[in-house]
Amino acid sequence: MKDAVQLERPWLVFDLSAPKRVLSWTLNRPGFVTAGRILWREVRNADLPVELDVKHWFETELAQRGEGRTPAFLTSRDIGRYCISDHATGGVTARAVATVGLSNAERVGFRRAPMQFTTGTVNIAVELDTALSDAGLLEAMSIAVQARTAAIIDADIPLPTGPATGTGTDCVAVAAPPGDADFAGLHTEVGEAVGRAVYDAVFSGAVDWKAEQAGLR
Repeated sequence: MKDAVQLERPWLVFDLSAPKRVLSWTLNRPGFVTAGRILWREVRNADLPVELDVKHWFETELAQRGEGRTPAFLTSRDIGRYCISDHATGGVTARAVATVGLSNAERVGFRRAPMQFTTGTVNIAVELDTALSDAGLLEAMSIAVQARTAAIIDADIPLPTGPATGTGTDCVAVAAPPGDADFAGLHTEVGEAVGRAVYDAVFSGAVDWKAEQAGLR
């Protein structure tokens, strides 16, 4: 995989090695799509007033870049703090790019009132060099989300409801060449590569975020 992450404020661009099948729940291109890159857009509260139609605004921003068909994340996390992790095992390589902000952290199964001022969310893009079917992408997504959760638990973000497991606005995108491999679980090389890459990127980002918060106190 080529090194293809570019910071173009207020955008972060992750160029995939080639157009790939992408599964995500991004605001603008959820579900299964084909794309050659994945974007982040950094925002501040002033960019998103209460009355704004955020989806329409975001689609307009993307169209102005000629990226109307590119899956994209929104975050108020400083995108310059992104983390990259690569993991190769056997014949599989995975690359994870993550931005990690945890001010709106949640514990799964509980809800807190959303914070008015936040410093980001957890947004993760994963690129695989191994072809997967749609079923395989779904399982790879489950591994990426599991790794995200494990990393945040291990980073130890305490909440009144227990240790945080994510935020209220996390989003994940997983990209792979189209193929017929249906399995990407924890016993597979794909599952190991995705899990390790995502865990390392998110844990590094969470530790970085905690250090920043400690410096602000």
